[in-house]
Amino acid sequence: MNELPNGWIKAKLKDVSIKCDQNKPDDDDELIYVDIGSINRKLKKIETPQYLLGIDAPSRARKRINTNDVLVSLTRPNLNAVAHVTKDYDKQYASTGFEVIKPVGVDSRYLFALVRTQEFISSISGVVKGALYPAAKSSDVQNYEFSLAPLEEQKRIADKLDSLLVKVDAAQVHLDKIPTVLKRFRESVLINATSGMLTEEWRGSDEYKETNILHYRIPKNWEFLSIEDIGLVKGGKRLPKGEELTDRNTGLPYIRAGQLKNGTVVQGDNARNRQLFLEAHVQEQIKRYTVLENDVYITIVGASIGDAGVIPANLQGANLTENAAKITEFVKPVNSSFLAYWLRSERLQALIKLEIKSGAQGKLALKRIKQLAVPLPPFDEQNEIVRRVGELFSYADTVEKQYNNAKARIDRLTHSILAKAFRGELVHQNEAEEPAEKLLSQILIEKEKKSTIKANTIKKKANVNNTVNEESVKIWIKNLKVHTFSSEDLNDSFGSDYEQLKEILFSLLKENKPMISKVFDAIKKDFVFKKV
Repeated sequence: MNELPNGWIKAKLKDVSIKCDQNKPDDDDELIYVDIGSINRKLKKIETPQYLLGIDAPSRARKRINTNDVLVSLTRPNLNAVAHVTKDYDKQYASTGFEVIKPVGVDSRYLFALVRTQEFISSISGVVKGALYPAAKSSDVQNYEFSLAPLEEQKRIADKLDSLLVKVDAAQVHLDKIPTVLKRFRESVLINATSGMLTEEWRGSDEYKETNILHYRIPKNWEFLSIEDIGLVKGGKRLPKGEELTDRNTGLPYIRAGQLKNGTVVQGDNARNRQLFLEAHVQEQIKRYTVLENDVYITIVGASIGDAGVIPANLQGANLTENAAKITEFVKPVNSSFLAYWLRSERLQALIKLEIKSGAQGKLALKRIKQLAVPLPPFDEQNEIVRRVGELFSYADTVEKQYNNAKARIDRLTHSILAKAFRGELVHQNEAEEPAEKLLSQILIEKEKKSTIKANTIKKKANVNNTVNEESVKIWIKNLKVHTFSSEDLNDSFGSDYEQLKEILFSLLKENKPMISKVFDAIKKDFVFKKV
């Protein structure tokens, strides 16, 4: 199963690449800066770099990149923010958050394909070790072992991948439009439902009247009221100080903010929406803040502020979070789902945003909820609207499920194609071609030449002792006359390898009695090191 194709050999990335040069740009340099956010993770390319003067460049803008380099993000490596450097970014700057692979003697497209494989992603993400790491190290990338094909076969593999993956990427681009289309479809359904357009034929009337909301008309037989005209608005309640929720089913469920989504109360498996419960003595203290089946909830703080839905039957009597309010005890005939649809509609969401801006920052006050407008059709029309919206949303849900399945298939297809490529199954092999073993020997000779030239250049330029180890760094820190320094300061002083210095710094941070700590500098807007 692990047998290599004929002429292939095992190698590490550091065997077929050289270290990246680094320097601080001069203040008047005009440069293009590529950071992690510049990478389109889906299409694996540089898409939104920054155009800066050196004086405005962040402290991370240090790594010099060239055409055909391969960028690998060390931050959240499981997201696979990688890119192949094109001539547009030759001799520009990349963030120190990247590992820059500079190929020697191999087809750079071959290495670019390698860093997109699931095996590579899993390896540097720590998945193979049973954990998911938030960041990878340079050594994780450089020490990654892979199957190296003969050079001519690398080119055939890269050509074939270019042909296949461009089609897969095109399909992905088309698929990625579907969530936006579905979002607009659902918004359109709610707009038509809450303006009477959806049931105009059913109603048998196309007569409308104006409301006090600009450009919003409703059927003549609908009422235009406020929330307080149709029911009571009441808040939820936080846990008493010192009390906690429990996983044990006490029969006293507590509805948390993370559960309020998709127009209902989600009882899922993750930490945010898992159903938790109150102990009896805690529920006794907050028992006035329970909900009933068909109450309408609306979130009043947080990222999803203004989201609304209906309390399901299985949560009758549950306690409600303080991050939401309920609309209850209706005094007019109200279908709760219709009211929730109105509250979630684009038109009312715009009003809610205005209410938030004009009130307490980041919070929707109960008194403002009471004043929110409500179009109220006759009860039988409310029911018909809910039925039709349910049908249309069900159709959208089906399309969304098909989209998710198709997206998963395309993701699997990409990884399957890449896996075949590195098993030697994608293109034909030619036994007459020079084997990878000989290629690797030639690469190592070429690297040695480059290393010697670079070492001599550095030696001429250096004006400091370049001996770099943990002890020399400790002495440097001890002799500092200032209390804080950046990794760039250290690099400038030693004129040495940035990655080596960075690993030494992190090693010092992990000591039992560290001589430095890492702190955030509010003026520089970056992390620096502080002498302890």
